[in-house]
Amino acid sequence: MTTRIARRGTRNTRYAGRQAARSRYLAILARTGLAARGVMFILVGWIALEVAFGQSGKQADSSGALRLVGSSPVGKVALWLLVVGFAGLALWQLTEAIYGAAEPDGHKASKRVAALGRTVLYGFLAFVVMKYAIGAGAPKSSNSQSKDLTATAMAHPGGRVLVILVGLGLAIAGVILAYKAWRKDFLKRLQLGTAGQTARRVVERLGQIGGIARGVVFAAAGIFLLVAGVTANPGQAKGIDATLRSFASTPLGPWLLALFAAGLVVFGLYSWCEARWRKV
Repeated sequence: MTTRIARRGTRNTRYAGRQAARSRYLAILARTGLAARGVMFILVGWIALEVAFGQSGKQADSSGALRLVGSSPVGKVALWLLVVGFAGLALWQLTEAIYGAAEPDGHKASKRVAALGRTVLYGFLAFVVMKYAIGAGAPKSSNSQSKDLTATAMAHPGGRVLVILVGLGLAIAGVILAYKAWRKDFLKRLQLGTAGQTARRVVERLGQIGGIARGVVFAAAGIFLLVAGVTANPGQAKGIDATLRSFASTPLGPWLLALFAAGLVVFGLYSWCEARWRKV
């Protein structure tokens, strides 16, 4: 009898947890966070477009985007909205790591581990933006962070192997993201029943083009990190800004950079579509 009551209590606790995880307020936070993510990608892509045509010396990464937001007339308010958005994303991903995602196979262990990784990422972004908003320190560029973290890792036993593994993992993850975007797997996570035919086609194209661009950029950053580990040269590690700029040194010149910069803007627009139609 005691065991049965204990099991029932456990089930009730899990049910209450799932209900809380799917509450209206958490859904609002998640959608706010997806919109904030969209803003960041649009700004990074826009800065990269300006870099491609020699019209900007800003960093085409989150640090450059935050500085751009902070310098606007409504900078402080916008920064705190980003803090709320990324904190909301972190909380939402944490609930998905604990209870599973609202999508096919959302309860798989691999999905939960991925959600936990995104929890850490968005929580870190919320912390960085909050520090900048209160004037406690400007964010370091992604280039500096990549080189510093790589050098720190390599200074420890086994650090070089770790860098190689992380670089390889990031490159593979980027390829998978691009492939899944090409297959339109993202549609499984959307509720487009209320959207018109034209809106559906637009969302499909935005998600496909933007997702491929994001995946390629991440894969390229992973390759640079992999090279840094293989050559034992932390200077080879590149953040998003340096990765994007490297596209301009190809035979296609600044046009390849402009292409992927536009792709990141498109992904930002798709993130806004997710804020509207994502299953949360």
